[in-house]
This record gives sequence, structure tokens and C-alpha cells, in this order.
Amino acid sequence: MEDKKKKNINRRDFLKVLGAGTVVSAAALAGCKPKKQFASAGNLTGEVPTDKMTYRVNPHSGDSVSLLGYGCMRWPLRQRADGRGDEVDQDTVNELVDYAIAHGVNYFDTSPAYVRGWSESATGIALSRHPREKYFIATKMSNFAEQTWSRQASLDIYYKSMRELQVDYIDYYLLHGIGMNGMEAFNGRFIDNGILDFLLKEREAGRIRNLGFSYHGDIAVYDHLLAMEDIQWDFAQIQLNYIDLEHATGRNTNAEYLYDELVKKNVPAVIMEPLLGGRLGRLNTVAQAPLRQLRPEDTPATWAFRYAGTPEKVLTVLSGMVYMEHLQENVRTYSPLDPLTEQEYRALEETTEIFLNNDFIPCTECQYCMPCPYGINIPGIFSHYNRVLNERRMPEDKTDSEYRKNRRRYLIGYDRSVPKLRQANHCISCGICKSECPQRIPIPAEMERIDKFVENLKNENVTEIG
Repeated sequence: MEDKKKKNINRRDFLKVLGAGTVVSAAALAGCKPKKQFASAGNLTGEVPTDKMTYRVNPHSGDSVSLLGYGCMRWPLRQRADGRGDEVDQDTVNELVDYAIAHGVNYFDTSPAYVRGWSESATGIALSRHPREKYFIATKMSNFAEQTWSRQASLDIYYKSMRELQVDYIDYYLLHGIGMNGMEAFNGRFIDNGILDFLLKEREAGRIRNLGFSYHGDIAVYDHLLAMEDIQWDFAQIQLNYIDLEHATGRNTNAEYLYDELVKKNVPAVIMEPLLGGRLGRLNTVAQAPLRQLRPEDTPATWAFRYAGTPEKVLTVLSGMVYMEHLQENVRTYSPLDPLTEQEYRALEETTEIFLNNDFIPCTECQYCMPCPYGINIPGIFSHYNRVLNERRMPEDKTDSEYRKNRRRYLIGYDRSVPKLRQANHCISCGICKSECPQRIPIPAEMERIDKFVENLKNENVTEIG
């Protein structure tokens, strides 16, 4: 089956598959007094519970996993003391990890490829300060580049992860991004070099407690892995949110199909991109309207996380929480989970229709395209564009009474969010980034498009973007 948008059940049947969502509460670590905090939308939402986190049980290992998982792709950075580049802000990482564990979060997902290669080390430093039994660590065989496909290079990646994370076993180990370049790349990365056989033996030896994979790309590879009769996968990581349910783009497949296939094979799902790169947390007032009618106090992020956490076979939902207020809000959402009702699903369908009518660039800010060899801040440029579009303040029509105000807001915001030397006009269209983008965004073409738009704004000669 090659249709990446394929599905074999209708929406109503899919909602039945999702189920009501089993809620299990258990005591978390003690010693952290709850405080009244503000959610990211600025609403006072009460105390952050320390003992009400929802947990799901992995049927293959018996692990009781927090429904909120910590995605370690976006750890905060700071300037080095000597002024020579960036480094991970380890103090902030430690603070976030400590707070997460104290409030019941026990699943932490990283990769050798995250945060410019620094994520595993920073995550290992933060977690090693806690008893090993208090957390599950997930990392990946991120042997994307062809020069890392050899057996020795892949083994080096595996053993380096152990050292960086300061562990002698890994709870959840993934074949990273299967399908990104088709079956030939999958065979080169994992089969021809014997690495999959090696990882299976590591699972037998207990140095890998759960073995799974994350998916982007060619659906034939996904189907192939699930059809392997001699392998029982302990979990799989897929992109699921209420947009990707039926409207996946780029190197993704409709979550309706992906989730249903996991259910058939009794493979728990780990969810990535519940906010679609943050875009579902920044809905405009029109898209929010159907949701506010039912739960006026809930933020768009709360809706998205409730959606991702409701399916019964979801083991954990990953969130790359850089700010404490985001961590606090997500802990509240899952402490405990209030599963979605059919009426709320219908409201999200309305929101989906509104969202899809906007001309967003489907960037999830995953940073796979970074660093750009010419210093372009690709995610920052797309983020600014999407944010202005979402706020319905795009300066496209000079006859609009708000045009001059919106024009000024766009240009000033662009300079503030993206330094001038890292803006789109410095892109030389080398194309190096294109093959790295999981969403298959034609990045050089989009850079050229935004650059022309910005130049037109500066010259007050705006043409419609599109």
C-alpha cells in the first residue's frame, strides 16, 4: 500500500477505537509544595498537582508511564561565558527536569541528533541527579547520514548514547525516523549492517528494555516493520494531532491509519507533535470559537493535549517544554486527564476546517534543517510568518485600513525575532536543508518567497503572498 494518506475506517469508527481513555492516578515524588501558577495563556488555573498524573501501562514491559512525556528536542540555550557561540542552559534544564519528576513525569525522550547534538548530554546530567528507577529514558539510533550506516559507526552511536546519558541500560530505544528515505535507506541503516539484529540481542540482554521505532516518510516502510512476524515491537512513535488525523502533510501519513495499525498489532503509541510544532497552541480567535463555546477557560494547548492523550493505546504524549509555564499547564492537563467527549470531537472538527483554510507553512520547528551553513534561522523565519498569519495581521492589501500598522508590526517583529544576518535574504538556495525536512517543505523556495514579500513591504509595494 503506497498511498500515504490512506485509511480504512471512517471518523466515527475511529473515535470508537480511541475509546474513553483509561485514567490511572498514582503518587508522584513528594517534597515539592504545589503553588498557584499561571498557564501560558495567562489564566490563573489553580495549583499544579503533584500526585494526580495519569499513567498508562506498557503491556510488554509492565512500565507505568506518565501520559505526559518530556521531549528533549528543544532544550533552552544560552551564550557561552566566553561569548563564542551557544551552549545548553544546563541550570534551566535541571530545574525543568526536577519540576517534571516532582509532578509525576517519568518519560524523557532524546536523540543524538537533538539540540545540535547536545541533548543527550544535557538530559543525562539532569536525570543522573535522580534515582534511576524514577525515570524512563528514550533515545534513538539516529544514523541518518549514509556515512553512519556502517556497523561500526552505528555501534558508536549506540554506545555514545549510553555514555552521554550516564546509564547502563536504555528503557526505550528507537530506530529513528524509519521511512524518511524509503526502503533502501531503511535496509542500509538497520538490515544490511546487522544493526537491527544487534539491537534485538541487546533487548534480550536487558540493556534495551523496550525496542521500537519512530516514523516519518514512506508508508511502505511502516507497514513492512509492522508485518515482521518475528519481531514484537514494544512501542512506536507517530505524529498525532487533530490536524494530522486526516490531513497529514510532508513526510507524514494520516494518524487515523497509523494509530489503527498499531492497535491491530498491540503496539503502544508514543505521540509526537501534539501541537503541530506549536501551531495548535496559537489558534486565532475564529478557530478557537467552537472550543470556547464548550470550555471557555481552556487554552488551545489544553485541547490539543487532551486530544492526543485520549486514545487508550497512547502510552505517552511528548512535549518539548522549554518554559516552566508550559510544563505546568501540561501537568495540569494530565493530572488527571479529562478524556474528550463526542461533542468535543465535533468542535475540534470545526476548528480543523477553519485551520486548514489558512495558508500556513507546515514547519514544526523541529530544527532538523539546522544549523544552516549560511547562518539562516529557518525555523525562526517560518515561525514569525505563521504567527502573523495566525493573528490575522498579515499586511497584504494596501487598501486595508490596518495595512500600515500591520506592515510596521511585521517588519519590526521580523527584526526582533530573527537577526538581520540570519534572515531570508541571505539564503543562497543551496538546498542542503531540503532533504532534512520531515515535512518536505521546499525551504529555498519559501525563503525566496518570504524575502520578496519582506522587500515589497519595505518598499510599500505589497503583492499577495501565494
